[in-house]
Amino acid sequence: MLRRSALTALSLAAGSLFGTSAFAADTIKVGVLHSLSGTMAISETVLKDTVLMAIDEINAKGGLLGKKLEPVVVDPASNWPLFAEKAKQLITQDKVSVVFGCWTSVSRKSVLPVFEQTNSLLFYPVQYEGEELSKNVFYTGAAPNQQAIPAVEYLMSKDGGSAKRWVLLGTDYVYPRTTNKILRAFLKSKGVADADIMEDYTPFGHADYQSIIAKIKKFASEGKKTAVVSTINGDSNVPFYKELGNQGLKATDVPVVAFSVGEEELRGVDTKPLQGHLAAWNYFMSIKAPANDGFVKKWSDYAKAKGIAGHKDKPLTNDPMEATYIGINMWAQAVKKAGSTDTDKVIAAMAGQTFTAPSGITSKMDEKNHHLHKSVFIGEVKADGQFNVVWKTPGPVKAQPWSPYIPENKGKKDEPAK
Repeated sequence: MLRRSALTALSLAAGSLFGTSAFAADTIKVGVLHSLSGTMAISETVLKDTVLMAIDEINAKGGLLGKKLEPVVVDPASNWPLFAEKAKQLITQDKVSVVFGCWTSVSRKSVLPVFEQTNSLLFYPVQYEGEELSKNVFYTGAAPNQQAIPAVEYLMSKDGGSAKRWVLLGTDYVYPRTTNKILRAFLKSKGVADADIMEDYTPFGHADYQSIIAKIKKFASEGKKTAVVSTINGDSNVPFYKELGNQGLKATDVPVVAFSVGEEELRGVDTKPLQGHLAAWNYFMSIKAPANDGFVKKWSDYAKAKGIAGHKDKPLTNDPMEATYIGINMWAQAVKKAGSTDTDKVIAAMAGQTFTAPSGITSKMDEKNHHLHKSVFIGEVKADGQFNVVWKTPGPVKAQPWSPYIPENKGKKDEPAK
């Protein structure tokens, strides 16, 4: 009796000291932190389903370390402070080994202290503004030099229309403002005057773009070829693109390049008037590659089997889905290599991981800076809501987390602090 009590006390003490580790349980818990309601649900819900699909695949192959993966899904509801609360719940109560989640930079910045204080892992799957490098985050979306800068360079080129004036239009939060700060500095380095740059922001959920499109038309009528760089996020993209069509702002007159609009965001829009407008990503559903054929079929079969709203009848894939899929598979590879879900061991094992991406290109996790090497594609909107790739980099591009166009970044190290 005494011996049993002593063992129980020892067990409780160990549990309170170390928490409930994945090895002490029958499963390895995986957190999913994406908005399933609110303004960002249009973009984020499908990423939750992508994680679940990948977990099913990994479990069908025997799981990890002899255990099945168990997803724990929460809904932070497009509420930025709630992201931090839900992240803390996943880590401290649900005892997940890793979290896949966030979309907006404000949601990522909300949860960042939680992951750093608990020494936990977040895989972040969306293009962002850079200017961050955390030991506890793996950034599987694009940094500015893997999306924003190449897109603007393309529009400045003869093939892209030789744009001379620029409209920087975004949702009013961290990612658009910081990205546009970088782009403004880049444009000035190319000799573009302040008078040739118009910058405007709208709140999350904004729905009336009539006056803004009218301002863009007026700005574009002043004699120089004009292009719009859109960092509008979430469901505001639907009324924005509808108003472009309503006012007849054609790509041949004023091309729009978007960084947060993919196949999913165009689902509810009549894309016929939008043909020729652009998006810059590291993946498009229309890419011709055997790996992509397999990914699209896999998603189509999964969406139909699970009855996923919208996708069971019209399955679509997009860039953040690909980044999510790469991230969870690389994490699984790292866990196998480390023989553990321990954060520090997995971080060490992630360095240099490679995975054949749905784009058909081998993605590599940089050995130091926690960002993927990614190819860049620019696509034109087609009448069917898909994209025709009109430009791409010769191969994968290494991320620059600290933009060289921001003077205060000079001398910053290209690796996270230990």
